[in-house]
Amino acid sequence: MLEVDGSFGEGGGQILRTAVALSAIAGIDIRVVNIRAKRPEPGLKKQHLTGILAAAKICNAVVEGASVGSTEVVFKPGSIRGGRYEFDVGTAGSVTLVLQTLLPIAAFADSPVTIEVRGGTDVPWSPPIDYLRYVVKPHLERLGYIFRVELVRRGHYPRGGGVVRVTVDKPPKSFKSVNVVSAGPLKKVEGISHCVKLPKHVAERQARAVVEELRKHRVGASVDVVLEWYEPEKDYHLGPGSGVVLWAQTENSVLGADSLGERGKPAEVVGAEAASKLLEELATGMAYDRHMADILVPYLALARGVSLIGISKLTLHVYTNLWLVKQVLKTDVEYSENLEKPAVVKIAPRHPL
Repeated sequence: MLEVDGSFGEGGGQILRTAVALSAIAGIDIRVVNIRAKRPEPGLKKQHLTGILAAAKICNAVVEGASVGSTEVVFKPGSIRGGRYEFDVGTAGSVTLVLQTLLPIAAFADSPVTIEVRGGTDVPWSPPIDYLRYVVKPHLERLGYIFRVELVRRGHYPRGGGVVRVTVDKPPKSFKSVNVVSAGPLKKVEGISHCVKLPKHVAERQARAVVEELRKHRVGASVDVVLEWYEPEKDYHLGPGSGVVLWAQTENSVLGADSLGERGKPAEVVGAEAASKLLEELATGMAYDRHMADILVPYLALARGVSLIGISKLTLHVYTNLWLVKQVLKTDVEYSENLEKPAVVKIAPRHPL
């Protein structure tokens, strides 16, 4: 049994999510210790527990230590089975972080898979659902992983209530490698500015601030931010909440950025913040934004062939996932260990899959 130190690197939930996914796919029994050791409240939260138990159900795993507050978990996977699954994170626990564990596993199922997850779709400290739909999905499609994402209902902190449905009709059971270092010239910027249980002008002001910030920095490409809002009698969300997700279409890639609304935060600040984050990603000239980079690492460690990618920032999350694929899959990785700097990363799989 392989032991993984959950206190390494970023020392949060990411090690657990990635380790469980790799365990299920590679058929390796693991023990994760010191779970979330670097967080103010170490141990499993409801969100992490949901991800583990959901993964266990899909791959018929035996799990030990799966309870809220636990700092050690044993995961012994079985075969990955297709079918329809429903999971509830509870309140506003992140749907997208649960899917970060389940999506790689679903790619290796023995038949089509549909996964419905309830919880928070647009909540702090996790990728918004529109980032999954418009940034993550195109990148995974480049690897040969085709799936559908249906946003049934948005869920914001603290009430949650969001529903997302993911369908994989033909699990690929492998991924293509990629060689994309530079983003290339900017072609256009797109985005969604949404609000629920709030007046339409919130979404409008967020979108207007995006355009103003990008124009202020002389972005010459077209900018199209779609508004999403609801008439009160048709607004079935628990809300309230708002946010902006932007994605830049470049010659070689798609880079994303986002910002969430919150009580006391003007809509203009939300829009300008999302635009500033996107400008920061584009300024590096690299093909993958910092959040896509850490999501992509496990897929490339499971790919057929060597990958070379340019990332906008070597965050602690990326660094941690690179370390983890070396531990679990014996993947060869090469990169300059200059944290918080742009980097070119080489990933050479050595697994038997």
